[in-house]
Amino acid sequence: MTTHPEFDSTLYRMAVTQLDEVAKRVDLEPDIHERLRHPRRALVVSVPVRMDDGRTEVFCGYRVHHNTVLGPTKGGLRFAPDVNLAEVTALAMLMSWKCALMGLPYGGAKGGIRCDALALSARERESLTRRYTAEVMPIIGPDVDIPAPDLGTDEQTMAWMMDTYSMMQGKTILGAVTGKPVLIGGSAGRREATGRGVIYALYQVMRRLGRELRAQRVVVQGFGNVGSVVARLLSKEGCVVVGISDIRGGVWNTKGLDIQLLTQHVADSGTVAGFRGGEPLSNAEILVRAGVIAEAANGPTAPEADVILRERRVTVIPDILANAGGVVVSYFEWLQGLQYHFWRESEITSRLQEVMTRAVNKVWALAETSEVDLRTAALMLGVRRVADGYRTRGLYP
Repeated sequence: MTTHPEFDSTLYRMAVTQLDEVAKRVDLEPDIHERLRHPRRALVVSVPVRMDDGRTEVFCGYRVHHNTVLGPTKGGLRFAPDVNLAEVTALAMLMSWKCALMGLPYGGAKGGIRCDALALSARERESLTRRYTAEVMPIIGPDVDIPAPDLGTDEQTMAWMMDTYSMMQGKTILGAVTGKPVLIGGSAGRREATGRGVIYALYQVMRRLGRELRAQRVVVQGFGNVGSVVARLLSKEGCVVVGISDIRGGVWNTKGLDIQLLTQHVADSGTVAGFRGGEPLSNAEILVRAGVIAEAANGPTAPEADVILRERRVTVIPDILANAGGVVVSYFEWLQGLQYHFWRESEITSRLQEVMTRAVNKVWALAETSEVDLRTAALMLGVRRVADGYRTRGLYP
């Protein structure tokens, strides 16, 4: 495949390289392999917004569907200054493997708006969200593509999207997006779902390694919506969280950080840097010689780094497995919205644990029988399921 200039990015090349390597291992037919290398559709939109100072600024927005062979597409919407078509396409591809690996009836999607969300007022963010929703309206919806929060977006963003979509349809449609506030059809446990899924994955992997999660010394890189939940739950499990960092710096305490006090510090200051309950460290310094790494972010490890980690016998729980809790509970929310029937949080967490445990066990078993690392095994399972969908449905026309 000739790479188009707009797809010339590190993350996109990494995603395609992973696919190409896995295609060899699962003996993927050349025609299906070629279809999987391309997104089903990609929409680029202009998003004009009247700013608070009266001028009009035009932002660039994207929505990409990687494939729809297993069902409607699912994926987040991110607001970030460096969002581009290549990144969104790569993330949509990774979402396809993630959804397939977890056994969900979804294809992968991703959306984004190139903006500095922190520099926008609440009114500007709302206008941006609503206009973007109107622009991508032809390719979203509960039976087509269901957005969710991602980097730079949250429950409020999803509320604006759902309201805009519903107003244009003339009726309230709870299944249009997930990650909404509970008040308007969101799911109990959705906010903590990604972090909780990381804990369930870690627990199962540590058990397979013959070790207990309790009392392990842990470093958490990132303290946003996911990292803060992971740190809190790890501490609750009896782990000693010795280091935490964010984009502005890090903090270290060999005796363990007080997560509750740190959370309050971040709420007051916007960063972990400056927390008096530990010693300051840079992001580079806080990275330790971990024996197990759980990728709570999407695409955080370069292929070159994977080689080094394998040589050092570091167990890496890959992104499409470790952070899948968010999309699993988004699926639960979607089902609840379609049925107008809502589950208790205990039901949500129990079903999430069941899905995560089943996925980890399948990945671990394949890694052992095929003598590959967990990332390769996870990708093999995800790609195989999508490929099976193509084989079953055939090629139209």
